[in-house]
Amino acid sequence: MVLLTVLIGTAGSVWSQESKSSEPSSNATQQAPEQEPPEEDEDLVKPEKEYVFNPLQAEGEFKIGNFYFKKGSYKSAISRYEEATKWNPGYAEAYLKLGEAREKNGNLKKALVAYEKYLELSPDAKNADVIRKKLKEKR
Repeated sequence: MVLLTVLIGTAGSVWSQESKSSEPSSNATQQAPEQEPPEEDEDLVKPEKEYVFNPLQAEGEFKIGNFYFKKGSYKSAISRYEEATKWNPGYAEAYLKLGEAREKNGNLKKALVAYEKYLELSPDAKNADVIRKKLKEKR
């Protein structure tokens, strides 16, 4: 992390030097010496997030996803809906909205997977026929 910051900081100062003067500076042509990244300390490695059934957390993520969806930030909405489905794998409506967001974002293949999961969890939903029809048309 520190190495990345140093490299970005160095690159930024080289760029600002180049943009201020019409002649290339001697620093601009020199490359930073390559350094091997330090070995990661096992204590510093961030563990994978564990998801334990938590419907309240899922509902919160779902609501935030709806906010992003309405705003048109589909990538952010997708992220929140995915979180909701991890906290509550049986949350059918989260899969429906995930499918809609993925479809709006241009990822039809993943949208169809989410729609299928929605139908698996909620086969008798009011809109189940509409979703089935959409699956047939899009395949």
